[in-house]
Amino acid sequence: MDTLGERLKHARKNKGFTQDSLAETIGVSRGVIFNLEKNKTEPQTIVINAICQTLNINKDWLMNGSGEMENTARINQRAKILTELYEVIKGLSEDEQLYLLDTIKALKTRLGGESK
Repeated sequence: MDTLGERLKHARKNKGFTQDSLAETIGVSRGVIFNLEKNKTEPQTIVINAICQTLNINKDWLMNGSGEMENTARINQRAKILTELYEVIKGLSEDEQLYLLDTIKALKTRLGGESK
């Protein structure tokens, strides 16, 4: 994968997005994604940042092919948060854990479902 367009197309497909769904998610037209994948336009920083965040990919990899595709810093941050949650929750009684789980599920629903 020599070009930004090839890397973008690979990452998009790997993460299960169509051009339309990625464009809608980041708030641009499908043509923006199409033109980036065909290397027809210079990418705007705001669009690249949105793509990288949505696909959870490394900006350096997308822009110039260096490093790994996956954004490991974000993965590591999530792992750290989950570990901390576990440490707090394991000290609670089973009833408290179930209450907390129900509270988290209700909050997730209230905030609009799945977070990425």
